[in-house]
Amino acid sequence: MAQDAVPKDIAGTAARQRAPGAPALPDTPLRFVLHFVRQNRHWYALILALETFNAACGILLPYALGQILKGVTGSQGQASSTILAALHTPVLLFMALCVGEVLFGRLAGAVQVRLGPRQRQEVVRQIYHYLQHHSQRYFSNHFAGALAHRISETSLGVTQTLWSLITEFWPTAIVLGVAVVLMFQAQSTLGWFALGWTVLFVGLSYLLARRARPYVIKAAATRSETTGAVVDSVTNLTSARLFARLGFERQHLQEHLQRELTAVRLSNGYAERVRWFQFSAAALLKIGLLWFALQLWAEGRIGVGDFVMTVSLSLLVINEARNLSRRFLEFFEYIGNVANGVQTIVRPHELVDQPDARAAAVTRGHIRFEAVDFAYASQAPVFKGLSVDIPAGQRVGLVGVSGSGKSTFVSLLLRLYDPQAGCIVIDGQDIRTLTQDSLHSQLSLIPQDPSLFHRSLMDNIRYGRIEASDDEVIEAARQAHAHEFISQIKDGYASMVGERGVKLSGGQRQRVAIARVVLKNAPILILDEATSALDSLTEQAIQETLGQVMKGKTVIVVAHRLSTIAHLDRILVFDQGRIIEDGSHDALLEQRGAYWRLWSRQAGGFLSDDPEGAPSHSARPACRADMP
Repeated sequence: MAQDAVPKDIAGTAARQRAPGAPALPDTPLRFVLHFVRQNRHWYALILALETFNAACGILLPYALGQILKGVTGSQGQASSTILAALHTPVLLFMALCVGEVLFGRLAGAVQVRLGPRQRQEVVRQIYHYLQHHSQRYFSNHFAGALAHRISETSLGVTQTLWSLITEFWPTAIVLGVAVVLMFQAQSTLGWFALGWTVLFVGLSYLLARRARPYVIKAAATRSETTGAVVDSVTNLTSARLFARLGFERQHLQEHLQRELTAVRLSNGYAERVRWFQFSAAALLKIGLLWFALQLWAEGRIGVGDFVMTVSLSLLVINEARNLSRRFLEFFEYIGNVANGVQTIVRPHELVDQPDARAAAVTRGHIRFEAVDFAYASQAPVFKGLSVDIPAGQRVGLVGVSGSGKSTFVSLLLRLYDPQAGCIVIDGQDIRTLTQDSLHSQLSLIPQDPSLFHRSLMDNIRYGRIEASDDEVIEAARQAHAHEFISQIKDGYASMVGERGVKLSGGQRQRVAIARVVLKNAPILILDEATSALDSLTEQAIQETLGQVMKGKTVIVVAHRLSTIAHLDRILVFDQGRIIEDGSHDALLEQRGAYWRLWSRQAGGFLSDDPEGAPSHSARPACRADMP
């Protein structure tokens, strides 16, 4: 549908990229890393200073050693007291540099040990907060396991990137700078030789490592995909076992592993070629620099002390430069991990609250769909001009074959998606003008397949109202006929239910979900085949409970088993996104239309998937969000 069909007061929402309340996270890797540096800039400044002193102490050790050798060679033939006096200052300098290297290095490590875990937790906290605001469509298109893996890799990548810059690149830059200066002081030709090689070597290494970045990002992405595939397969392991597809799942995983292996081999192979260049160039420089220094010493252009210092510094420069090239590869791998997470998660939010969104004030539960158009992305329209009015306190059943629009109707009411045209109004309030949290606090949903947290039964039921007391939780469980089976479990309400409630049967999970909704006590109640997983006796008892829970509420019931909705005030019959019949059970049977045919042909009390009934077009009144 055309975007300009959206009302003017809503159109601005679609253009917003970040949901109100979500953290303002940059969408590029380096800016993302710097965002967290700014939050702890004083601590990072301290680490940077300590690492500077640590690196300076390390690189000045050859200088102190050279001064000691100068003192020894210059005092030959003199008294021992004279020699010791000449060595006093350079020896103290050498000792001070050794102590300083240890002291500054460990102080930097102490700050790093305390800051690192806190930094990683902050990244996880903010990126998870941002992820929470993504739409239902977003989560339908991504593996939950892959998203969790990317959050973990991103948080680790941020920490690794920062430590790489502060504790590796910066000290290396200090070492190379001081070394070149000292070599210039000893012999300018040697200094120019070392400087030229260092700049050329580091520059080429950077360019080669940068070319490796696409391979690194691809390898990180395939690792996340493999993790998502493993989580998906483990989650559905029971289905795989019952369908005798364990071997198929292993083969499916093998395909993901093969793609990951191919990507990782490409990345590692390129990195190995870069290392061949690094090690070969470093070996040639060691040989060439030693030969050059020997020539200078033989010509008398440098003394023994300067010879020892320059050779020692040269070896340090070579090792640091070679390690720096390796660190470039690691750095781009860390950045690749950050980029993988940022590009996946820090994306524009699809459904956001308006800047002036207000809290929902739902006291009656009057629901209206007004000329609603809706289509899922790149698919045919589901609704075209759908209009329906559900008065406050009415109990309405939704029936129709699969794909007729029942679930979409509920999803739009829950604002898991926004319509492309028209509006949905509750108690005179367009739901797009309300905050999503406040809207959802006024709606209760009992799904066909409830999802529980891997927490205690007490915590799962209390999720309906966090501030509820234990007695209130137990009373809600009694009303949902869950107290009986909970009392028989070893740990009772403290029992852990397993991932997604796997330790409970389908009927037990359903009763826990019903207890949670009883405790929430919202004015609008939505049931999606809420008793389909229950045995007939328990279903009868819970139907009586639901009858009590429904009192004074607006109720929407999605059902395939028509007998469960026959007692409701009103039934809406959906067909291809249109409401083709509307009335009570008895009235619809008297019409002998689509509902009558469905009722007559249902097998075992369940709705057949054979669609029949002539659809009728509904009018398209204007959106009137101010109507009561």
